[in-house]
Amino acid sequence: MKSNLRYALCAFCLLTAAGMAYAQSANAPKDASMGAGATGTTQAAPSATKSDRALARAVRRALSRAQGFNVSGVFVRARGGAVTLSGTVRTGDQIRQAEEVARSVQGVNSVTNRLTLFHGGNG
Repeated sequence: MKSNLRYALCAFCLLTAAGMAYAQSANAPKDASMGAGATGTTQAAPSATKSDRALARAVRRALSRAQGFNVSGVFVRARGGAVTLSGTVRTGDQIRQAEEVARSVQGVNSVTNRLTLFHGGNG
């Protein structure tokens, strides 16, 4: 009888704790990015517009047409004319070439080049 009471008490405590963990008040932050002291408003990162996506595609297309450039490991992001290149390439010359090609695309205002050299897999 004593063990049944113990099991019932443990079950009650676990259910109560689980219920409290999922309970939220009406003014609780809906987003984990809002930390303590948040005012209830968040500023989300601006999403890519249609023109941003078109510019990123244009830069990627220009890179794919560049002589001797392998675009397979390169990621292109555009926001308001600012282009960011990231990923890996095989040679240091391709890092410089990618930046030059990106700057030559109409609509590009600035280029942030975060390309790195690919050193092969496994460490």
